[in-house]
Amino acid sequence: MPFQYISCTNFRNLDNKPIDLYEKEVFFVGENGQGKSNLLESIYYSAYGSSFRTRTDSEIVRHGENCFSLRAVFKDESDKINNINIYFENNRKRIEKNGKILSDRKDLISVIPCILFCHEDLDFASGEPEKKRFFIDQSIALIDVLYVNTMRNYKKILKSRNILLKERNYTLLETLNCQLAEAGLEIKNKRRNVVSQFNRFFSNLYKEVTGITNVSVFYNPSWKAENVPEILSILEQKEEVDKAMGTTMSGPHRDMITFVKDEKPFVPTASTGQKRLLSILLRVSQAIYCSAFTGKKPVFLMDDVLLELDPQKRQKVTSLLPEYNQLFCTYLPGEPYEKYKRQNTKVYFIENGTWHE
Repeated sequence: MPFQYISCTNFRNLDNKPIDLYEKEVFFVGENGQGKSNLLESIYYSAYGSSFRTRTDSEIVRHGENCFSLRAVFKDESDKINNINIYFENNRKRIEKNGKILSDRKDLISVIPCILFCHEDLDFASGEPEKKRFFIDQSIALIDVLYVNTMRNYKKILKSRNILLKERNYTLLETLNCQLAEAGLEIKNKRRNVVSQFNRFFSNLYKEVTGITNVSVFYNPSWKAENVPEILSILEQKEEVDKAMGTTMSGPHRDMITFVKDEKPFVPTASTGQKRLLSILLRVSQAIYCSAFTGKKPVFLMDDVLLELDPQKRQKVTSLLPEYNQLFCTYLPGEPYEKYKRQNTKVYFIENGTWHE
């Protein structure tokens, strides 16, 4: 089992004590607002050094305190015990793995691949374009940690270019165009590749659960060019528009990811349930993709999301999950979690940030 236990201090409303996670399946049962999602968040945070619920770490600190910490103990593929310690105080974060400080939280990404299923995933199907780009970029980073550097570099160049455009100072525009084109082309190629990989199984997954055929993910890049000179030509053609708008109007930051059925837009006519299944099966696809390319079994974090499906679809989705190292699920007390228990499944009942079996 990857996670042996996690110990939190001042992490939201959770008790300052360790929780034993040493089982393949662990269920958290409790009413809303009691701390189930906080426990999933602590696991996710220990795997990635960030939260899936907020970008502001100070929001995680328990009210009345000024810091929080996490300690996670897990086993790697060689069965070696590892420790992750994360400290946040005075708006500064320190991450240690086995006693050594990590200079960048991206170094955690490939350690324990956690795949999260949550309500906000619906944005990947019907939300803003930025949310869909985020999902694709996250999927790439799970198998290629250096992609994080590529994205950071692109954003840095884009920010500098936009400052020049806003200030009407065009002296370095040509240099930044070259840098933007090189970084942007790499992003475009990697996004196109991952969408192509997803479509090898996404359509079949959606058909298996819903009976609806020919639904696929469609990547529509802002730049149609295939090399740096062609991209530079596009930037030159759009330069006057960029100057007038004071911002860069083309590039990977304006790519579109949509869903099509028989090459026509699917989401505008899809039901809420069909959209929810799009987002859930995107996560299943992400897990399959990650497992295939890394050889690592994922850890699944499921925050009530399957409970929105009828029992038949829930069973079908569960059967499509790739083999996993560990599964954490949250349930409301009235949900039939007993049906999904196995002989060794650990069940915790959560109330006011504390837990008992």
